[in-house]
Amino acid sequence: MTRIENRKLSLLCGIAGAVALAASGAIAQDNSPVRIGLIYSKQGPGASIGQFLQRGSELAAQQAGMKVLGRPIELIWLDENGPEGSQQNMQRLIDENKVVAVVGGNYSNSALAMMSVANRAKIPLILPGAAAREITGKDCSRYTFRTQATVPVQINGLMPYVQQIGKKVYFITPSYAFGQDIVKSARAGLPAIGATEIGSDEVPINTADYSSFILKIRQAKPDVVIGGLVGGDLSNFLKQWNEMGMKDKAPYTAVAVTDTDFWDIGPQASTGIFIKPWYYANPKNTAAEKKMIDDFQKKYGQPPSDKTWSGWIAMRALLESIESAKSTNPQDIVTALEKWKNTEGEFPFYFREWDHQLVRPAVIVKVKNNITDKWDFMDFLKYTSDTPADTEKAFGTKEQVGCNMPAL
Repeated sequence: MTRIENRKLSLLCGIAGAVALAASGAIAQDNSPVRIGLIYSKQGPGASIGQFLQRGSELAAQQAGMKVLGRPIELIWLDENGPEGSQQNMQRLIDENKVVAVVGGNYSNSALAMMSVANRAKIPLILPGAAAREITGKDCSRYTFRTQATVPVQINGLMPYVQQIGKKVYFITPSYAFGQDIVKSARAGLPAIGATEIGSDEVPINTADYSSFILKIRQAKPDVVIGGLVGGDLSNFLKQWNEMGMKDKAPYTAVAVTDTDFWDIGPQASTGIFIKPWYYANPKNTAAEKKMIDDFQKKYGQPPSDKTWSGWIAMRALLESIESAKSTNPQDIVTALEKWKNTEGEFPFYFREWDHQLVRPAVIVKVKNNITDKWDFMDFLKYTSDTPADTEKAFGTKEQVGCNMPAL
């Protein structure tokens, strides 16, 4: 072999070695975990909600084999502990845990704080709760998506039932953006149903004693109460509402409730007509939802709550979008989420590209007159809209919503 041939052979070997090293490095990189952050309540009145949200998100990842793009999924769960704490935890997930996206945010005030971090860091955030209109309205963000129906959509679905009950309306709502949006939306709809407001109270989060508020409502003698208390706050209120003899005197209605609010207090204190994202006993649930129900029951010995579904569908949308994008690059994930669509059931649903709101009807349920099952407290009445076209219309036009989505 000549000297030139030796050099050529050495060069070829060197190239082959470099390619092999690069390949082995690529394989190692491909096996590194895809880290996804979760921000759900671990304490306080939302702890039960947070647990079901986390279980739903985890179940979606487990149903995907705990892999995305062939790489292991690592879920990191931090607390949704008020606006400031949630904002700090969002930043921590990005800075310390190097997450590619975050799923979380049930409270509107926390969600708005988390959104500012997501927008600044350019990291996708999917909110499975947080119904205040400004989230996908005037404060909309290119990096934030929401699965929960907005307050106006839910209130509009509730108002025909308010009209059937009576004309005198009393509000009791939490003292933050979500509660304020309930009052604003319902007040706007009262004239159309010939109803009038006779009282209103804003209640701080984590209120223990509702007796003074209930006494005010009793004295006002409303035909119907529209509420918006969340988690343990709603459970405490309904328990005291029943103890003070109000359960059969003034019907209680509310939006964005969850099953655990009622499971925590039992059949005797449960009452009312409500709007919620989903219900496990809805006969119209899809095959995928029924499998989720079965998987959840096998693992936890009880049916999933609507918050389980919210955490599950948010994680499903994220993982399916990462697969579709073939990338964990944040901008690629955002673009894929904007194109994501679920066509499994009666109502195809998707994130609108111009405001990132999930366009999907909520369900209207009523507490059964005679509850005989440990978990099934509700009768499914209907969806908040009847057709896909009605659903799109219910969520409003770009001009009505007021979102001016910035570019990536």
